Amino acid sequence: MACLVVNDTLMKHVGTSMSVSQLVLVRGCMAVLMVLMVAHLMGATSRLSQVLDPRVATRAMVDAAGTLLYLAALMHLPIANATAINLSAPLIVVVFAVLFMRERAGVRRWLAVGAGFAGVLLVIQPREDGFTAYAFLCLAGTVFQAGRELLTRRIDPDVPSILVALASVGCVTAAAAVLTPLQGWRPVTASELGLLALAAALLGTGYYLVVTGMRQGEISLVAPFRYSALLVAVLMGYAVWGEVPNAIAWSGILLLLVSGIYLVHASGETPAGRGRT
Repeated sequence: MACLVVNDTLMKHVGTSMSVSQLVLVRGCMAVLMVLMVAHLMGATSRLSQVLDPRVATRAMVDAAGTLLYLAALMHLPIANATAINLSAPLIVVVFAVLFMRERAGVRRWLAVGAGFAGVLLVIQPREDGFTAYAFLCLAGTVFQAGRELLTRRIDPDVPSILVALASVGCVTAAAAVLTPLQGWRPVTASELGLLALAAALLGTGYYLVVTGMRQGEISLVAPFRYSALLVAVLMGYAVWGEVPNAIAWSGILLLLVSGIYLVHASGETPAGRGRT
């Protein structure tokens, strides 16, 4: 989680002078090479064709949509607020599981979901002139990431985690390559390239650790650690931009934490979010 949030911090910092698509494309090219190298060292490249498995490929495309939406929103939101909204994905997973997988949810689970969405509203904070458009963009990205987590469970356990990570990084980069001509390109400075290289290394590491942890670890033990992203995001936001969530946002963050962790322990479901950018 620390790797992924610091990656977000670097992206938001560099993104003040560069379009989101160019940002993702430059970082993604380096991330693909790094993950591919690690996959080779792990002996997984002999099974490279598995990235084209329909379930792996579909997960990667959904992940790409969620990542681009989230990053576009992140450039205009405090990082702690964006991270909090993103961590509402476990609530969306519950709704999706009931609607599309015919799972049952008791009263307490629905109360937890309702409390969590109330927390999201407190973080977004509606005003007289309406909701912040970028907060809704962030929420839309979170919906895609919730779908990604449901798809992750459908992937054959025989597919190495590093190849699942490679498929996601590659698809995000390909999507950015398509969008970059529309948003424009500008020269990248050496310092920006260095920061994006660090972000790429953190992204690849974060992808692999999250996928491995959630596929191999005990869910009830591993899953709550996703919420450590909030602590890291608050620290990064304060250290880099002097951002501090207000009292209303803190109340929403607390509701999200309590409801999310309750759902993990009550149902054993894998929470989504913070495994994508």
